[in-house]
Amino acid sequence: FFELIERGYVPLKVDESCLTNGYLDTALDWVAGMPGIRLRDFPSFVRTTDRNDVMLNFDGGEAQNAHRAQGIILNTFDAVEQDVVDALRRIFPRVYTVGPLPAFAVTAARARPELDAIGGNLWKEDASCLRWLDDRQPGSVVYVNFGSITVMSPAHLAEFAWGLARCGRPFLWVIRPDLVAGDKAVLPEEFLAETKDRGIFLSWCPQEQVLGHPATGLFLTHSGWNSTLESICADVPMVCWPFFAEQTTNCRYACAEWGIGLEIDSDVRREEVARLVLEATDGEKGKDMRAKATMWKEKAEAAAEAGGTSTLGIDRLVAFLLGGTDDPKS
Repeated sequence: FFELIERGYVPLKVDESCLTNGYLDTALDWVAGMPGIRLRDFPSFVRTTDRNDVMLNFDGGEAQNAHRAQGIILNTFDAVEQDVVDALRRIFPRVYTVGPLPAFAVTAARARPELDAIGGNLWKEDASCLRWLDDRQPGSVVYVNFGSITVMSPAHLAEFAWGLARCGRPFLWVIRPDLVAGDKAVLPEEFLAETKDRGIFLSWCPQEQVLGHPATGLFLTHSGWNSTLESICADVPMVCWPFFAEQTTNCRYACAEWGIGLEIDSDVRREEVARLVLEATDGEKGKDMRAKATMWKEKAEAAAEAGGTSTLGIDRLVAFLLGGTDDPKS
């Protein structure tokens, strides 16, 4: 994003026809640390034709303000975004990678169980689903959650529903009361009847526990960064339906860079939902995704262990805040 702003990339000066004829699939070769990234992979706040867009101007201003900061703190770990982190370190004097925070949260909860009561969910969790998961076969369940603020149309809701029906897999689906834009989320009666023995619906759930449950084998997600990191830490591959903001960028990395995701087209079709779920669970691509998911989980754990890159990053950050130098030995 810093590179985009400095090169005057924003906003895109294209007519509407360009958005539907493959223009957004154009790959760029000048974005530091992100070779081959396409226009469509940039955050939605950047992909705008409106020079007066509020979020565009706010983010552009903050990108410039970052140059005056004493340091940049990132909830990521070096291995998963090495090229990006290296590029940022060539721009900023201090870049502290301190993630993935879910991995540190697990360690903290073991050392201090009382911390487990601290949460930041926008919705009340329903933990009854954990008992339901206990009765499912290992790796069999598709967990579906599009995050706290993503919304969809009634037509998209129906397509996802019938896609889940067609794939034949047991599923746990979080459907917030406000999931459908401007309306109540209502599933087709025929779908509910067809899937009553293999599906469970909740308004919210303890996501980290669901992802960490042995029965969960796949995550159908909006590709928010928190959900992406939690999925990596839980060793669960993803089928991605990015909605807005940086979700498109996260989806790009999950699918093209890390090999642990498959992308659903923005115009959802039930046939594609079923095909991708089955490919990720039963196909050859799914085997590769599960192997790579295990690898990335191990790398995430290594970053959060004593001597790991993120543990050292936290030590450096604390040392700088306390003494003005990021050498912990000073």
